[in-house]
Amino acid sequence: MRLWPPRSDRLYRTYAAGKEEKPVHSGGPRVIAVTSGKGGVGKTSLSVNLAVSLAQAGQRVSIFDADLGMANVELLMGLVPPYSLYEVLYGNKTVDEITVQGPLNINIISGGSGFLEMANMDRTRRQQLLIMLNNFSSRYDFVIIDTGAGINKNVLGFVAAAGEVIVMITPEPTSLTDAYALIKVLDNFKVHSEVNVVVNQAVDRREAMRTIGKVQAAVNRFLKIKLNVLGWIPADRIISHSIKNQQPFLLANPDAPASRSVAGITEVLLHGNAATSENGFWGKLMGLFS
Repeated sequence: MRLWPPRSDRLYRTYAAGKEEKPVHSGGPRVIAVTSGKGGVGKTSLSVNLAVSLAQAGQRVSIFDADLGMANVELLMGLVPPYSLYEVLYGNKTVDEITVQGPLNINIISGGSGFLEMANMDRTRRQQLLIMLNNFSSRYDFVIIDTGAGINKNVLGFVAAAGEVIVMITPEPTSLTDAYALIKVLDNFKVHSEVNVVVNQAVDRREAMRTIGKVQAAVNRFLKIKLNVLGWIPADRIISHSIKNQQPFLLANPDAPASRSVAGITEVLLHGNAATSENGFWGKLMGLFS
C-alpha cells in the first residue's frame, strides 16, 4: 500500500511553462463523485481544490454542486450564483444561463433542490433537460460532483451514476465508522466494484496510513469492494484560512503541504485508469431520481 506523499511540483512546473497534459480519456468527461460518510471532513474543499488542480494541469473542468439544499462550492470560490437547476426545471433558464464561472475557467452548476422534483417531470421535459446537460458536459474533460454526506437516496443517486467515486475520511472514529457504512452500501448494492479513498486532516503520514489501514482491514474482512488509496492531505491551517477568505487554498498558497498533496492526488487521477458510466451520467441519474 502506497500513500501519496504531500509533495509534487510537476503540475505547477507544467502549468507555469504553458504546457498542457494530454487528455486521459475519450468519449465524454470523466465524472467523479466526491462524497463522505459524515459531514465536516473537508469533502467540498477537496472538490474545489481538485478542480483547480486539474484545471492547472490543462484539463477542462466543471463542478456540479449536488449537496442539495446545502450547496457550498460557490461559497468556497467566493461566488454567488443567482440561479440553480431548479430554474431550469421550473423556470425558463437554460443550463448555460445558470452556470457561473470560477477561477481558471472552471464552470459551476448549483443543483439547488432541482433533482428532488425530478419525479414530477413529464417525459418530454426530462428529455429536454437531459439534452441540455449532455451538451454542457461534453465540453469538459472532468465533471466533479460534490455530493452531500451520508447514505440517503440523494447522495447514493449521484454516487451510483458517477463513473468514479472518491470517499473522503479523517482519522476521527466517527468518520471511519460512517465511511465504512457508505462503502458497505456501495458494495451490497453492487453500485461500484471499487472506490477511491482520500484521508484528510492527518497529522502526518503515519497517522494517514493507520487511518487507511483501519478501513482497509474492515473492508477486506467483510466486503468484496476494492479500495484505491489516492493520497492524504495533512492538517494545515491554510485550509481554514482559505475557507474564511472564500478562495481555494491551492491558489492562495500553492506551495503549502495541503496544496502539494492535492497536486499529488491529481497526478494519480490523470495517469490512472478511467472508469466510465456506460449509460452516461445524466441519463443514469435521471433514471434513479425518477
